[in-house]
Amino acid sequence: MRLAAVAAVAAVLLSAPASAALAPGAKAPDFTTRGAIAGKVFTVHLAEQLKKGPVVLYFFPAAFTSGCNAEARAFAERVADFRKAGATVIGMSADPVEELAKFSASECAGKFAVASAGPAVVAGYDVALGREIKGRQVTSRTSYVIARDGRVAFAHNDMNPADHVAMTLAAVAKLPRR
Repeated sequence: MRLAAVAAVAAVLLSAPASAALAPGAKAPDFTTRGAIAGKVFTVHLAEQLKKGPVVLYFFPAAFTSGCNAEARAFAERVADFRKAGATVIGMSADPVEELAKFSASECAGKFAVASAGPAVVAGYDVALGREIKGRQVTSRTSYVIARDGRVAFAHNDMNPADHVAMTLAAVAKLPRR
């Protein structure tokens, strides 16, 4: 009985939204890393992406896991809506770029980039989950909307992937258009 109560409390704590590391108004750390879209590897530089418009930067724990697959598919289904609103979607994980290249083609349907978040990016966005898999950090599920000026306009941290797409799209829609 006591074990069931402890498990229930742990489940609630793990499923409850936590505050995101970077609050709205904070300067989003710039980075350059390797990413992939539709299986093709390329360099991702946040500052360059922001020249096109706002960026939805969403961190996910690990490619090819059920929640991350579902979240990637959900973003892929709505990527046209993000583009119509002027935003670029970039998924971020501590996975190696070779793994993300496969993930970008299959789970993201080749519709948006996913990039490898090295230790500096993970620390800068404070998205370390506090666990390691195969010697690398696992990131929390945290979504940011970064405005053209490089400032965080919206942040959402919740290990449940269900609301990340709708909430970030709503936040993008509230940004001024240029």
